[in-house]
Amino acid sequence: MLTRCRDALKTRGCRPLSASQARQRSTSLAPLLPFTFHLSPFTLLSLRPTCEAVISESHFLLQGTPGGAEALYALLERGIISVSFSLTRQLAETVRLIRRYSDVPISLTDACLVRMAELEQSTVVFTTDADFRLYRRNGRQVIPLITPT
Repeated sequence: MLTRCRDALKTRGCRPLSASQARQRSTSLAPLLPFTFHLSPFTLLSLRPTCEAVISESHFLLQGTPGGAEALYALLERGIISVSFSLTRQLAETVRLIRRYSDVPISLTDACLVRMAELEQSTVVFTTDADFRLYRRNGRQVIPLITPT
């Protein structure tokens, strides 16, 4: 399972959900973090919550890799990845972020992750999306990132 997720990142790259956006830029894959870096258990526990939009994009990326989508399902079923963000409860603030960064542009997934970072100060985002260097939580605070080299 670990190899399949790593291979999916290498062979498919990180792309947004829509095909047209996929040609333009890459996006966030927070739930795949445990498979791309060796982290201490403490760090892993603080990084595993995510949002449904990230799960959707991860599914899109992994469906072309044999066993990739099943590996994602297993992570969800085992509770290694948990969906802790409620777009319904955070809709106004998430839309605020989308409007604020409309010139970047920001995807719904990115806006959800930025909002999660606003809600929880210990949040660290794993991403290949260079736009995250521009996004700020709570107006001016830099969002801690883990980005592949």
